[in-house]
Amino acid sequence: MPVRDKPWIFRTYAGHSSAAASNALYRGNLAKGQTGLSVAFDLPTQTGYDSDHPLAKGEVGKVGVPIGHLGDMRTLLDGIPLDKMNTSMTINAPAAWLLALYVAVADERGVARTNLQGTTQNDIIKEYLARGTYIFPPDPALKLTTDTIAFTTREMPKWNPVNLCSYHLQEAGADAVEEAAFALAAAIAVLDACRKNGAIPAEEFPKAVGRISFFVNSGVKFITEICKLRAMAHIWNETTKGRYGIDDSKLRLFRYGVQVNSLGLTEQQPENNVYRILFGMLGVTLSKNARARAVQLPAWNEALGLPRPWDQQWSLRLQQIGALETDMLEYEDIFDGSRVIEEKVALLVAQVSEEIARIEKLGGAASQAALEYMKERLVRSNAARVEAIESGEDIRVGVNAYAETEPSPLTAGNGNFIVVDEAAEHEQIARLAAWRAARDSNAVQTALGALERAAKEGTNIVLPSIDCARAGVTTGEWADALRRVYGEYRAPTGVARSAPARNDEHIVALREEVEDASRKLGRKLTFLVAKPGLDGHSNGAEQIAIRARDAGMDVIYDGIRFTAEEIVAAAGEQRPHIIGLSILSGSHVSLAREVMAKLTEAGLSSIKVVAGGIIPPEDEERLKTAGIAAVFSPKNYDLDAIMREIVAIATNA
Repeated sequence: MPVRDKPWIFRTYAGHSSAAASNALYRGNLAKGQTGLSVAFDLPTQTGYDSDHPLAKGEVGKVGVPIGHLGDMRTLLDGIPLDKMNTSMTINAPAAWLLALYVAVADERGVARTNLQGTTQNDIIKEYLARGTYIFPPDPALKLTTDTIAFTTREMPKWNPVNLCSYHLQEAGADAVEEAAFALAAAIAVLDACRKNGAIPAEEFPKAVGRISFFVNSGVKFITEICKLRAMAHIWNETTKGRYGIDDSKLRLFRYGVQVNSLGLTEQQPENNVYRILFGMLGVTLSKNARARAVQLPAWNEALGLPRPWDQQWSLRLQQIGALETDMLEYEDIFDGSRVIEEKVALLVAQVSEEIARIEKLGGAASQAALEYMKERLVRSNAARVEAIESGEDIRVGVNAYAETEPSPLTAGNGNFIVVDEAAEHEQIARLAAWRAARDSNAVQTALGALERAAKEGTNIVLPSIDCARAGVTTGEWADALRRVYGEYRAPTGVARSAPARNDEHIVALREEVEDASRKLGRKLTFLVAKPGLDGHSNGAEQIAIRARDAGMDVIYDGIRFTAEEIVAAAGEQRPHIIGLSILSGSHVSLAREVMAKLTEAGLSSIKVVAGGIIPPEDEERLKTAGIAAVFSPKNYDLDAIMREIVAIATNA
């Protein structure tokens, strides 16, 4: 009988409400056969704010678990054997801090740091391009990344200190070439920074290279995905050998985990998403020589809301059946020697290498010029993807083809996804207040002072961060100390205020309608696209802004993370006819109500407001009751139809 390969690590990406609720979810999933943790943090934690910060209002516990201090991390990891567990933490700007909290818990339990296994995502470049949970400018952000690499190389040799993340690049519209090239270019920027600042001794540098890992996306076009990963493995091997002089072939391995594509999941006929997830998984498991080290699958209903434990179990079972019931782990790579695969891989290697060289000429992936170039490429690619779905050129079963359907028993009634109780935020804030009251304030100030000095002096901040964790410092206090030294940053949007006129027939017709509306309004129809709160998913807002601009509207879009006060101030200055609120974090009701209240206070209630995001039908009614004129969700894939509704709302006095 053939010898079976060891299965990849089975993960589900999870976390919500509180550390205690998330711990219960993790322990339940581990009991069902999950073999690694994948921690989702809420937006305040990801962007370095405490749960009681004004910017955190409505966001606590919505898209992940709130971790405000060492006590929360203790609760999150309660009963989980850290010396045996492989833990992935999806955290970027505050990665050094969450690593410090994890290490502090392990130290308390007497678990040797050398036994800790896992990953901090820690890829700040893709945050500027696609996800939006950045805090600091590129140079200090890279410094924080190299600090964690230096620390873990020395003290945590089984830990992956950085996980170069192409996942969100594909979610933002990247094709296979862009996804691979931008991620590999980011990895080069990180290693160049490690070598440049001398943070890692030359004799330890090969080990640091060997711990670089990647986090990729995989969609339904699984042949292309297989070829993409084989191409990335080839380029990474050549880069680490030629550019960095790594002789040990094991240290040159392309090591990656995967989250199967969520962008392609549909709100319409969501049960079809199970098959999309299956084909995405095949792309990262069938080819032995390019097989993922860890896999996490989305749930079938993620386009509707936060998955329930049963939904996550269903995705976990798909992994287990693939690894344990099929024979894919019993054979050598079945694609070796395939002419089709070899030709496609060779083409991708050439195209990706050319793109990496172009980024190098712009100054490397962390340079402002390269960030602007890559962001514009992603926005353009996503626009092309959206238009292909609109036209039917790119078929989406159940969306633009075969839309007829029987009623689904899976979505009948209520309760087919989790809704985070609003009380969770108040309870988290109360726990935070109790934590602050019980700690030694002098120890906190001493630890924060040492952290700030390390940042100013350019020394490694991980050990001072661990001291901060032990002293009881909070996530917001840690981030604020570094904000004082490094400042903050606003990434390029990729959306120009003006662009060459398009002559596509559907755009010309739309432009004529906008011009007619502008004549009725007495000035050009003006549309303010705004992202309130901490949500950094900007893909939808960017595409709405581009289509409105191409249709002839005067579009104002300045990026992500604006307060209600800032949005209303912009409205007072720019006087738009329509404000479009884009919110994907599940905080749409509270944030939209706040914007509406502020508009009324400012005497701007005549401005019409629409909202878009992953918004359940029952919340659509709540938003409309609050005064929102129209609500758009993923089922509204026809952007021209959205534009026509916006024109109608603007001209309906």
